[in-house]
Amino acid sequence: MPYHALDGVRVLDFTRVLAGPLCTMLLADLGAEVIKVETIGRGDDTRQWGPPWLSNMSAYFASVNRNKQSITLNLKSDEGIKIAREIAQESQIVVENFKVGQMASFGLGYEELQSINPALVYCSITGFGQSGSYAKYAGYDYAIQAMSGLMSITGEKDGKSSKVGVAISDVIAGLFANTAIMSALRHAEKTGQGQYIDIALLDTQIAALVNIVSNYLVSGDNPPRYGNQHQNIVPYQTFSAKDQDFVLAVGNDKQFRILAHLIQLPDLSQDTRFASNPSRVENRDELIPILQNAFKHKQANEWVSLLLDAGIPAGSINTVQQALAMPQVQERNLIHEIPLSTGEMLKMIGSPLKLSETPTEIHSPPPKLGEHTEQVLASILQFSDDEIAKLRQNNVI
Repeated sequence: MPYHALDGVRVLDFTRVLAGPLCTMLLADLGAEVIKVETIGRGDDTRQWGPPWLSNMSAYFASVNRNKQSITLNLKSDEGIKIAREIAQESQIVVENFKVGQMASFGLGYEELQSINPALVYCSITGFGQSGSYAKYAGYDYAIQAMSGLMSITGEKDGKSSKVGVAISDVIAGLFANTAIMSALRHAEKTGQGQYIDIALLDTQIAALVNIVSNYLVSGDNPPRYGNQHQNIVPYQTFSAKDQDFVLAVGNDKQFRILAHLIQLPDLSQDTRFASNPSRVENRDELIPILQNAFKHKQANEWVSLLLDAGIPAGSINTVQQALAMPQVQERNLIHEIPLSTGEMLKMIGSPLKLSETPTEIHSPPPKLGEHTEQVLASILQFSDDEIAKLRQNNVI
């Protein structure tokens, strides 16, 4: 059995939907024991977010909940809260994405749990954070994409604003949360002192605008939409080949010189309008039609192969099916299969983290609702069969 980076770390997971579950799945992939706490009878909202389904499991839920144990707890009951507190006392990490103040109303806020487990790392993920005038509001990915400015820079230059095709604000928040948790865990292991982590979708999405928001802060000019072009680099966009569009991404002047020779227009790289990236940005409206005319004489795959072999980043615009069929994806072992209890095989994207000494692992499929309740209560809290039966009878679990 390989050693995993987070072996021996227990995570009590009160998250639902995407940002939180993605964060905790990454921890689980790295070896942490993740105990997912769900509502009796209903569970994580995404369990119902289908089709498609496999063995009554939605593909959405399956995408971010592997390697976890599911328990059901009634957090509106004193006994349910007591059980949650006892598991938290035996855990290193708690992650939650309830509305601000809701965990504290259960008696499961950071202050309450830190008093019984001083080394606890406690992460809250919300739309707008724990402070500020918007803290009381719910924040969903789509609204965050709009409010953060992301939609204002996404879409065609003269068209309407558009959202990104995946819930990217949730994904980004989950990744930032994971980084913060790992940092706080290291601190706790060194000092015995836990800490509280406040992650907001709005904060992390604005931070993820990186150079775009930096452009505004430096220039004071509101960033426009550029469609499939780049604000600061030219040529860095889609072009139409003989059969279909492809992407060209020239990142420096050397690559542009190579491109000019490749399309048999070497003088372009000597033209003062195009010799440097700043001049190409300034004169993009003159350069792009010249390049477009050159590219229309070959098919997209021909151009992509020629460009890649010449050291210039380029790519076909693939469907998801085409992307997953790429030899590179197959060779990187990105697609995994794991059996469900029904015997059906669930295909999923594995962890993109490639660690040489502490590899990630998919060891269990996404859990059925409450699948591990008895196991967790017996192994961690030493509850007897009779005690567990009584809790179930009283609608605590």
